[in-house]
Amino acid sequence: MLSLVLKKQTSVKYLVSFAIYAIFFMVIYFLLDSLNGGYYEMSVEYGSYLVYLNIGLNIVMSLVSAFMFNLSSALVDLTKKEGKGTFMTMFSVLFGVLTYGCTSCVIAFFAVIGITFSVAVLPLAGLPYKLISLGLLVIGFFWLLREIKRSQCKL
Repeated sequence: MLSLVLKKQTSVKYLVSFAIYAIFFMVIYFLLDSLNGGYYEMSVEYGSYLVYLNIGLNIVMSLVSAFMFNLSSALVDLTKKEGKGTFMTMFSVLFGVLTYGCTSCVIAFFAVIGITFSVAVLPLAGLPYKLISLGLLVIGFFWLLREIKRSQCKL
């Protein structure tokens, strides 16, 4: 099944959707970085290495997320059922929004749903949280691959 799902990724439909998903996730991740103070402030406070690391992580996370959405879409096309590992992509994005987004937005969001607390200053402009988010994506990716390998086509 994995070879069929990977073969579908070369079609125009999946290449276009990959590009759209990747751009969408890049916008989200770069927006979160700008809300967290921006790259100029990051480079002044921590050095340019952190800026390059964050940009690289944004690109990798966006590409992995887009590929996971495409794999899941191909799995649905072939088997007519959704993979359980797909939720990790959205969980990772939500995790990113709630952790290394702008602190005032996070406090306001939690206050609206009844949770009030002070958010501590995040170290290295939220880099540990971005690494946790990447870890969640990797777990979801391998989980999805496992599901694809074990699934069967409906005939």
